[in-house]
Amino acid sequence: MKLHEYQAKALFAQYGIVIPRGQIACSIDEAGQAAASFGGACVLKAQIYAGGRGKAGGVALAHTVEQAREIARGLLHRRLVTAQSGEQGLPVNSLLVEEIVPVARELYLSLTLDRNAGYYCLIASPEGGVDIEQIARQTPERVRRLTIDPLVGLRAFHARGIARFLQLEGHLGDAAVELILSLYRCFLEKDASLLEINPLVVTEDNRLMAMDAKFSIDDSALFRQRDLAILKDDSQFDPLEVRAARSDIAYIKMDGRIGCLVNGAGLAMATLDMLTECGGHPANFLDVGGGADQEKVVQAFRILLEDPNVAGILVNIFGGIMRCDLIAESLIAAVKAIGNRIPIVVRMAGARREEGRQLLEEQTDLNIVWQDGLASAAHAIVQLLAPST
Repeated sequence: MKLHEYQAKALFAQYGIVIPRGQIACSIDEAGQAAASFGGACVLKAQIYAGGRGKAGGVALAHTVEQAREIARGLLHRRLVTAQSGEQGLPVNSLLVEEIVPVARELYLSLTLDRNAGYYCLIASPEGGVDIEQIARQTPERVRRLTIDPLVGLRAFHARGIARFLQLEGHLGDAAVELILSLYRCFLEKDASLLEINPLVVTEDNRLMAMDAKFSIDDSALFRQRDLAILKDDSQFDPLEVRAARSDIAYIKMDGRIGCLVNGAGLAMATLDMLTECGGHPANFLDVGGGADQEKVVQAFRILLEDPNVAGILVNIFGGIMRCDLIAESLIAAVKAIGNRIPIVVRMAGARREEGRQLLEEQTDLNIVWQDGLASAAHAIVQLLAPST
């Protein structure tokens, strides 16, 4: 789960990390009032769950209250398209209005999980800002990566070495050590998967300050972070994905026309691969889980059928925890409850497969086609929708 920048900065402040003075604004009037509190000179930052805001026009400087109001008018309640948001962009429902801070140097600092090594790692560079990805590609020696041994943790001597790499000495070096250790403590205590400060700046009056913040929390740990879980902004997600999450269904919307209903993440990935091999274009990744009951199957069908792009459905089920005949009964109940005018191809394997097949083949009026194998099922739904797939 991601946090907005203003939420991440509020957490940083709790851990003693210096941030600019700022206010959140959800309307043009609120943006104007916030700008007035800074004497008119301020920076306005669109709050969305995506990076690349600066290059997309989502971060702008204002020198007067009226200028701030005009910037807010152009950003609020519109969709901002960035390199990370996708073609549809994300809705801007709030702005972070901050004081303008004179900057002497920009640095980069982050903590994340190295999934290959299974360790946390700290990444730092003496050159931060909007071009950090380009810097990492062109001059990798300007980026240092520190793998953190979980038995040792991040210690002061580690932080001191990073401070020297960032060319921070004297009181700035001491401040950097304290900031790095505080960031690591925040990372662990809040079950984060990513904390990023870009840029971390040295101000003209020689202070160390977090000018931007990215904060992602491990979804599996949200039961321990209830005060953070309630901060989730559902407006930043596709409405169907929000509904699926509330029904404990793993669902990711895609841009194809073939809806997929599968139980098991590995089987779902194989299903998408097979569809693509057969020339089809999946409309989603959807995993109802190995122990899905009838209610969950009905909810999954509703999600698929409410996607206007879905022209046909492929059901690929392995009856392990739940028997195939019970799954077939759930499918039939779901289709009857919701109503359906599009073709459905079903492939099932596992316990009581033949009983499940018989149940489905008896339903001649439900537009359900049975196939024995995954390849033949994928080919069948592609052919039924050709050439629209």
